[in-house]
Amino acid sequence: MADDEKQGGGEQQIAVQIDPKSGEGVYSNLMMITHRKEEFILDFMFLQPQRAERGRSVATLRSRVITSPEHAKRILRALQENVARYEASYGEIKEATDIPKVMH
Repeated sequence: MADDEKQGGGEQQIAVQIDPKSGEGVYSNLMMITHRKEEFILDFMFLQPQRAERGRSVATLRSRVITSPEHAKRILRALQENVARYEASYGEIKEATDIPKVMH
């Protein structure tokens, strides 16, 4: 629900413009989140299946999103709602177990 709807302003529509490169998206199988008082930083990475020297995993940063704490909370709520709808349609999502523990 948009903030305007809560205040009785009705439904707001937003036109989204996207360039072709951004429209392709990026694949991410790992995410790290850090924060400070003013912002949350979401780093989306690709964890490569092959190992580097000495058995180390190699992750490549694909995208970084920096957002306000208020918007981070809206993102969390939207993800929770969408995961619940997904699981209602397709069944429970099992969490990955092959991600290195230091990355959780």
